[in-house]
Amino acid sequence: MQRHERLFRAMGGPCSVQVYAADATSADFALSAAEAEVRRIESKYSRYRDDSVVARINAAAGSGRDVAIDAETAQLLAIAARLHEQSDGRFDITSGVLRRVWDFQSAQPPAAAAVADVLALIGWQQVHWSPQHVQLGQPGMELDFGGFGKEYAADRAAAVLVACGIRHGLVELGGDISVVGPHPDGSPWLIGIQHPRQPGQVLASIALTQGGLATSGDYERCIVTPDRRYSHILDARNGWPVDGLASLTVTAPQCLLAGAACTLGMLQGQGATDWLADCPYPWLAVTRELKLHGTLAVAVAEENQT
Repeated sequence: MQRHERLFRAMGGPCSVQVYAADATSADFALSAAEAEVRRIESKYSRYRDDSVVARINAAAGSGRDVAIDAETAQLLAIAARLHEQSDGRFDITSGVLRRVWDFQSAQPPAAAAVADVLALIGWQQVHWSPQHVQLGQPGMELDFGGFGKEYAADRAAAVLVACGIRHGLVELGGDISVVGPHPDGSPWLIGIQHPRQPGQVLASIALTQGGLATSGDYERCIVTPDRRYSHILDARNGWPVDGLASLTVTAPQCLLAGAACTLGMLQGQGATDWLADCPYPWLAVTRELKLHGTLAVAVAEENQT
């Protein structure tokens, strides 16, 4: 049984699917099916495509007109509703409009007045939806599934691999990972966790034989001034970045669950480690002082000592 890999770009970043298969034909079939599933989800929910579901919903914002949705879109809206509730409003899929004022290629943060103006367009309570329809309450509002879209796609691609008969494989979409079983010899996949202050350096390696892994950090997109680091992780309640962890990694039975816990944990800011103490999944937090905390941190420390 040989390992085969497919590299491609989707959802704004590099993607990789690896499988073990008996022959190249079987591997290519599974790899192509997994890539197609990722691209299907990207096409369906991309805010950059005029023909996407998201584009249709956003174009009708404030019109008073319902937009018909299918079961998959209703499922994603239900996930968004739970995340909004569990985060006390810190996570909100209508907050993508903040990109209109936050330019992380800039050397300076936006003016407070500019952020305040955009806040009027944020509010999950203005999303009126049912399993069949959705409507945005005012013109200029937008839905953006980017907060968990890659994690959802990673899980879906992994499910496609299983349907193709793959029992040993890995899907990685820009750092969000879903694993289908260990290597054929039973050994785990070793996932490198990026050092939040040293680009290209691995801070730790985490062993994974099944399930998902997600990492979020204040280094991915940020504005650094002499006074503060402004990360891309924005609190939807006020439109400003949270101040807390340098990075957080979570493993869970599904990448979507890992990503949700990761996002909600990062959004807690200074209270992140207290919030994570009740997290049901293993986690590794790195503070801005580069101290490690969490259940995965203990495993990494023990591994480094041997």
